[in-house]
Amino acid sequence: MKSQKWFLNINTIFWILCSLVVSQVAGLDTLQQEEQLNFTSQLVSQRNNFTLGFYTPRDTNKSYIAVWYTAHGTYPVWIGNRDHPVGNNSSPALTITSTGALIVVHDGGNDPFTLYAGGSSRNVSATLLESGNFVVTDGSSGSVLWQSFDYPTDTLLAGMKLGSDHKTGRKRTLTSWFGENNPASGPFTLEWENGARGLVVRRRGVVYWTSGAMKDHYGESIDFKYQVKTFENLFFDPDPLNWNYNFTNVTTRDEEYFAYSLFEDPRWTPEDRKIVSGWRVRYTGDVTDIDSIRAFIVVVSLCYGYSPSGYKGCELWQQPTCRNSRETFVLRSGGFLQRSGLVATSDFVENSSLSFSDCREKCWNNCDCFGFNGYESGCVYWTGKDLEFRQSLAGNEAQYYVIDPLSSDTGANKRRRRIIISIVVPIGLLFLGTALFLLLRFRRGRKREEEVHELLTLEGYTDTYEDRGAKGHDLRLFTYASILAATDNFSFKNKLGEGGFGPVYKGVTPEGHHIAVKVLSRSSGQGLLEFKNELILISKLQHVNLVKLIGFSIHGNDKIIVYDYMPNKSLDCFLFDSSKRGLLDWLKRFTIIEGIAQGLLYLHKYSRLTIVHRDLKSGNILLDEDMTPKISDFGLARIFKQSTSEANTERRVGTYGYMAPEYAMQGIFSLKSDVYSFGVLVLEIVSGRKNNSFHDIQGPVNLVEHAWELWSNDSAVELMDPTLRGSCNIQQLLRCIHIGLLCVENRAVDRPSIEDVISMLKNEMKDTPMPKNPAFITRDSVIELNKKISLQNNYSVNEISLTQTVQGR
Repeated sequence: MKSQKWFLNINTIFWILCSLVVSQVAGLDTLQQEEQLNFTSQLVSQRNNFTLGFYTPRDTNKSYIAVWYTAHGTYPVWIGNRDHPVGNNSSPALTITSTGALIVVHDGGNDPFTLYAGGSSRNVSATLLESGNFVVTDGSSGSVLWQSFDYPTDTLLAGMKLGSDHKTGRKRTLTSWFGENNPASGPFTLEWENGARGLVVRRRGVVYWTSGAMKDHYGESIDFKYQVKTFENLFFDPDPLNWNYNFTNVTTRDEEYFAYSLFEDPRWTPEDRKIVSGWRVRYTGDVTDIDSIRAFIVVVSLCYGYSPSGYKGCELWQQPTCRNSRETFVLRSGGFLQRSGLVATSDFVENSSLSFSDCREKCWNNCDCFGFNGYESGCVYWTGKDLEFRQSLAGNEAQYYVIDPLSSDTGANKRRRRIIISIVVPIGLLFLGTALFLLLRFRRGRKREEEVHELLTLEGYTDTYEDRGAKGHDLRLFTYASILAATDNFSFKNKLGEGGFGPVYKGVTPEGHHIAVKVLSRSSGQGLLEFKNELILISKLQHVNLVKLIGFSIHGNDKIIVYDYMPNKSLDCFLFDSSKRGLLDWLKRFTIIEGIAQGLLYLHKYSRLTIVHRDLKSGNILLDEDMTPKISDFGLARIFKQSTSEANTERRVGTYGYMAPEYAMQGIFSLKSDVYSFGVLVLEIVSGRKNNSFHDIQGPVNLVEHAWELWSNDSAVELMDPTLRGSCNIQQLLRCIHIGLLCVENRAVDRPSIEDVISMLKNEMKDTPMPKNPAFITRDSVIELNKKISLQNNYSVNEISLTQTVQGR
């Protein structure tokens, strides 16, 4: 008993002495020339971040010179002699020889393994840096002779380079361990592809997974997964915008490489900044960060040769015919494999050259193989039909990698399917009946969606509309909620007027942009066709005298068009308001006439499409803050082909008083139809009176007839608005009346083109023709025409839609 106690005391003293020796060496970070670092000694970086010493894997007696995180010493980040281990009972040591060579020796110097061959230098030392890099330097010149970062094993530390050094021809590549406790070179490598500028995992030289192009903070196929970090009762999520990593890839004449650095949150304490990080290629083929708190970087162990959803970056290769894209291996433990209620037997293939991935591949390629496991000495397989994993409460710790029962066709799975079908079918029938009911109930709503889809896929509108805009058309698709917010729920105080097709509201976007919102009334007569017209036409038109369309919105049956807001509303608000008419002096009115003519000239001749507006009137001329006129409301506009001079329609739409006679009576419209409307508009601007403001039974029926009577009696100047007496240029006034009467000629062929009108406005035409007896359409004449047509056909075929003058907005 005394001898045993004496032995224990001696043993205790021995370990105390060893601890003192280790603690003495642990304060050093440098190995000098001709010094030795033995099995019990270590080098520690200056701030205690990394440690270098001899490492022995679990359940082995092999030793390796290695570097590991001091606070995370269960797994090294670099091994110098991974394929040349030494026995831990053979007195291994690391030393720098008299010639400057860095070698691992054992058993008194026999069979050394050389890390660095040395040279002629006589002042060599090796230092473990705070970055984890172990460097050999020349004390005389300070130059680095060798460094561990140039010879990585399976781990990439922050700041390490992965790639090629063109000056030395060295390629830095990570290589996995052979097995869980075997650091020897394994089947998987992580490399940097220079041309593709991405990461590549290879298995025995064959591409297994690719990251895609690596950006500053992410890779195309990299899947980051976060866990919550907890310290001092504070829950902290790593920054999702920066993924906790910053990536760098460099291409120069001398080198091409990839590296990463760590993102640090400013809220971290100094203790939190002691981050343990390193990208490790595991023996199973996946790449992870060694710190359990930080994110997994990529998950590539799930590559099977096909790329189902979620397996980003996996390469394709030929598969066994018995496997399908639903099948995967899953890890099961705490149970056993059975067949027909009995524990299944296994086959062991002894072959130490087979890695874990080799075992998995052989099982995957064997159609009879249901499960496997890999060991240092070989592979275990479970083969046969009707195998299944049975969970046990007995605490069996055996592990099995088996085909996922939910994806396989085992007998047990077939039984499960029958049970599932017996439950799912009745539920499915119930859902089917409910779906049919909803289908009938919402059929009208879907029909409306089809109309909207048709609208958004018109010729020239084949792009997909998104909340942020429509590609290629500068149109913005407003949500209905944003329209409500902009107009204060269509507040009455924001109502600008009531147009022929619905009310118009003022609004403000979140960016502060003022807009005019036209809500197309369901009873307005402007259906999907007119809505399409207005969107297509205005989106393609760009002219200073045309209103700018910003976007649109569709909500149920409501169609909404959004324009630039015109602070001075429309022309009729000034012309026909006795309190505002005086604000339009002659110069402004003449400028407005010229601007309208220029806008029409663009529509008729210089736009990509020849366009007839068909509803030109004072209410559709908007005025911006500088009183610049802008033609608006293109819902009734029609496109002409280049070879077409006129067209015919059975549905006549427009505003009486502005409609050309051949259009109102016969449905024929042309560019000259717009010229007629322009002529009426010119006479209104000159006189300040509405075309339909004449109600004296004995007098003229409208402004056109009144202007013709004055012209015929050489009293045209009397048509002038009295408010213009102080500012009017009489010659320009008479010229505008002359032009207006030419534009309202009875026969379309006698009317000038809009190009001729502009020449006459500029007084560039030497011989201006004299006007003839004009034509004019009254409301009564149109109603009478409709009655005659209805009597002839018993029902109305030709429909004339007439609108009152639209209030400005």
